[in-house]
Amino acid sequence: MKPYRPYSEHLKEAFADPEEAAFYLNTAIEEGDKELFLIALRNVAEARLGGMSKLAEATGLNRESLYRMLSGKGNPELKSLDRLLHALGLKIAVQVDEDAA
Repeated sequence: MKPYRPYSEHLKEAFADPEEAAFYLNTAIEEGDKELFLIALRNVAEARLGGMSKLAEATGLNRESLYRMLSGKGNPELKSLDRLLHALGLKIAVQVDEDAA
């Protein structure tokens, strides 16, 4: 039997790779559920930076604001979302929707 390994350790290891983190976030976006995306973003942020205090330091955003922003009910401004993604080594991109074009 394999030894128990906390899921948080697996996430931290997986999201150390920015490609994995981007794939995870893009998958959450494709689901079309804002709450799911914000929770996924929080998972990536905590795994890559180690917590909200470090995230606040890296983004220059208030820790309490980050908690609200990354809750399921959060509603981040584009500027804040961009700062957060930048701190994670990621960026916002727009692509052509081949299904709609």
